[in-house]
Amino acid sequence: MISNQVLQDTVDGIKAISRTDLCVMDTDGKAVASTIGDVSEYVESVMIFSQSLAESQMMQGHQFFKVFDENQLEYIILVKGETDDAYMVGKLAAFQIQNLLVAYKERFDKDNFIKNLLLDNLLLVDIYNRSKKLHIDTDVKRLVYIIETKKEKESSALETVHNLFAAKTGNFVTAVDEKNIILVREVKPGEEYDDFYKTANVVLDTLRGEGYPEVQIAFGTVVDDIKEVSRSYKEAKMALAVGKIFYEEEDVVAYSNLGIGRLIYQLPLPLCKMFIKEIFENKSPDDFDEETLATINKFFENNLNVSETSRQLYIHRNTLVYRLDKLQKQTNLDLRIFEDAITFKIALMVVKYMKYMESREF
Repeated sequence: MISNQVLQDTVDGIKAISRTDLCVMDTDGKAVASTIGDVSEYVESVMIFSQSLAESQMMQGHQFFKVFDENQLEYIILVKGETDDAYMVGKLAAFQIQNLLVAYKERFDKDNFIKNLLLDNLLLVDIYNRSKKLHIDTDVKRLVYIIETKKEKESSALETVHNLFAAKTGNFVTAVDEKNIILVREVKPGEEYDDFYKTANVVLDTLRGEGYPEVQIAFGTVVDDIKEVSRSYKEAKMALAVGKIFYEEEDVVAYSNLGIGRLIYQLPLPLCKMFIKEIFENKSPDDFDEETLATINKFFENNLNVSETSRQLYIHRNTLVYRLDKLQKQTNLDLRIFEDAITFKIALMVVKYMKYMESREF
């Protein structure tokens, strides 16, 4: 069904061009878009006209026209005036709205197909049969973006993203839940991951400009065939979830850049608890004071470089060495040794993952 706003924009445009007032009414005689003030006096005439066999008729100084959707009467158009020009305006309006019905139905059919494709609700034979019927190429490269706006039931964000890619027929915009917008993007020859990030940043900047300050975007890997689109969607979902745990400061997260976080995210919680207990015994990284944690994080940021870390922390080198020695006594891990540093880093990430998963249970 075409939205009333689209119909209103259409009749406003026709009025601006033709300088002729018109109104679109549903089959119950209710005005859904109009440039005419009060149309209540025409309701009875509309009801009579809707039951007649005529496709157009002149009554009460107005031209009446029918608009059908697959032989089902959908709208009645009233055009003010009895002249040939008024008749022409009415025929053009009926033609325009008829085409809008066809376009919106095609968009709806494609939308349902893409949703079922993403959710793995289609058999392989159905994927190719419906792709052919809907004129969707099956063998082009694509990848999937998930755009989370933090606001539920917000259709305006979906429409904003759709308008960004409306002119690009190889892309599809849909939603499978109330919070996330899905973009299935066609990948052109020669495009690389920098181009994918640019697309994400365009969406990010546009939505922020439309009043959505909290937006996070994740995308999967490129797939070669339409049957694999659901895999890219699942990867994007994982990237969004992992990004919330380990990359909170990032607005755009790619599945290919998740690193070890992707592995940790798939670990069962009992195994994580066992690992932390083996590494820290009865301690936890949460038990360390802020100064120690800041030192650890800065040390990792500087690739275990003692001199650079002490410089950025504005402390003497010997002070940093003292803190690292103290940490070694507490954990039996010397962060200056690569293997111990890796173990400690993984442990910190595992604890972060455990806290996130436990918070979701409440």
